[in-house]
Amino acid sequence: MTDFSIDDALWDTATPRRPAPAAGGLPSGGGLGALPDIISRTWGIHRLRPLQAEAMEASLRGRDLLLVLPTGGGKSLCYQAPALAREGLTVVVSPLISLMKDQVDGLVGNGVAAAMLTSAQTPDERRDVYEALEHNTLKLLFVSPERLMVDGFRETLLRNGLAALAIDEAHCISQWGHDFRPEFRQLAEVKRLGVPISAYTATATARVREDILATLELDDPAVLVGPCDRPNLTYRAVQRTDLVPQILAVAKRHPDQAGIVYCISRKEVERVAEALSSHGLRAEAYHAGLSAERRNRVQERFLSESIDIVVATVAFGMGIDRTDVRFVVHGALPKGMEQYSQETGRAGRDGLPSECVLFYSAADFHTWKSLLERAHGEARHEGRASDADVLDQGIERVRGMLNFTTRFVCRHRQLVEHFGQELELGEAGCGACDVCLDELEEEPDSSVLAQKILSAVVRVEQRYGAAYVTNVLRGSKNAAIQAAGHDRLTTYGLLEEKSMAEVRAWIDQLIGLDHLRVQGDRYPTLYLSPTGVELLKGERDVRLFALPKSKRSATAPRARAAAAEVVELSDEDEELFERLRALRRQLAQERGVPPYLIFNDRTLAQMASVRPASRAEFMTVKGVGEKKAEDLGEVFLAAIAEA
Repeated sequence: MTDFSIDDALWDTATPRRPAPAAGGLPSGGGLGALPDIISRTWGIHRLRPLQAEAMEASLRGRDLLLVLPTGGGKSLCYQAPALAREGLTVVVSPLISLMKDQVDGLVGNGVAAAMLTSAQTPDERRDVYEALEHNTLKLLFVSPERLMVDGFRETLLRNGLAALAIDEAHCISQWGHDFRPEFRQLAEVKRLGVPISAYTATATARVREDILATLELDDPAVLVGPCDRPNLTYRAVQRTDLVPQILAVAKRHPDQAGIVYCISRKEVERVAEALSSHGLRAEAYHAGLSAERRNRVQERFLSESIDIVVATVAFGMGIDRTDVRFVVHGALPKGMEQYSQETGRAGRDGLPSECVLFYSAADFHTWKSLLERAHGEARHEGRASDADVLDQGIERVRGMLNFTTRFVCRHRQLVEHFGQELELGEAGCGACDVCLDELEEEPDSSVLAQKILSAVVRVEQRYGAAYVTNVLRGSKNAAIQAAGHDRLTTYGLLEEKSMAEVRAWIDQLIGLDHLRVQGDRYPTLYLSPTGVELLKGERDVRLFALPKSKRSATAPRARAAAAEVVELSDEDEELFERLRALRRQLAQERGVPPYLIFNDRTLAQMASVRPASRAEFMTVKGVGEKKAEDLGEVFLAAIAEA
């Protein structure tokens, strides 16, 4: 991380502006020279992460900006802190009410004059916000793109001191992004407001970045793209065999800790949530088929730590800022690498070690392909725009996700390379994925094994799917096999001593390595690619891996993860940490806010380790600013003293 001090050359203190008064006595105005003091006093942060300083400088110099930082990289600070260092109002465009509410609650808790305008507010609440606008008492205002585009609203903002515009979750702007929202493309009109625009996102390929820049018509923007690797996350990709027991094994590695489980269908969400609950886990289902009231209740219970696990479709996640999610499980292939990065990014937002496990099958590819083609067909039938290129891109995204699971190279490296970056690895690799942790056992004579499978595909004339080929290789007495005469093939029963799950896993690996390909939708069949033909002829080799046979240990932090991010606790400190978590829950319940808005786990862990005994010592803990020290210092110091 970057050392952060007023002496840093990045901070230009030559022409500071006159600070303006702000609510709660916190600094406001002052330009670049005021930033170190503002950030330290408001958020209790004394060192910046990569690119935060550069982004803040560009913003305060009035430049347009596109910033890409991974989840947990500190994007929100890059528009919140400059808002306090400049005079006037900063408007933040955000896609979800829940996301706005969390940010506003967090800012208000830190003593910042912030508000939001949403359709969920009462008329009185909206009137109060408009009055604050008229009296110039707000520093940050959060709105949806639809609200910003309402006739007359932009003029109201300009009349009341609009100084800058920030667009959060900016990947929603791009039709090539994974959460494309057509209404976001209307934001091109905001360029006419004559104020600097900054756009922020966690996941954006080069194509998505270009689309964002072109759509917003940014003027000579500063484009800052941070390293997208998340070193505190451990990635595992495991062949799906029996999903519920597999998920239970992950959850048991993280007792009483927060987790998210993603499934493709609503039916699967309900089934898995019920199964986890029956095993005594505090889990609930979340999907778009539930009423808005029930979805809100599940989300609130998760954020308040009343439940530990949410089993959900992709309808759940954006705007979920709970920082202590310790595991994210995918029960099937995600829709693409961008989605996978975004969804797994909800784990370990506080920088502490967390685990991401993907249970996959090659059949998931065909499920997604059918869903995408159906949506494409419905769009055309209803006369809505449906670009064939967009469909092809969607299918390629899913194919890339399948390749991620079945290419047994470092998972971190694959993700980083997808976003056009490079990852330097030591002899032990990343130290935080199933490949580099040597959790995968290479099959002896892999090439011979592969030849048996490929030969079986050829012997059935490349006209059957993976399940049928598996049955042939295992010597099944299936009537269809006997009727076709395939029980008389030389490849029949070649792998009879292997389980169905093992054979399917090797077929999936060969598909992922592009030695086998799949054609057809309703009845997908296997056929050999050119490299598959070479492999069958013995002209190339391949490495195949066995299914994991043992339960894995809890997530191991990577050696190259920043030491400052992880606080090692003794048993005695761990006991205090749990007491502080209980106190945090109690205070959050009393104040009606999520516990992580009081303090995150990393801050509590540092308190338990350092054990501050005075207000001055309390304020040296990362995450403790002046307002929180004033509001919460006494009660937390008392709890620490009693330990």
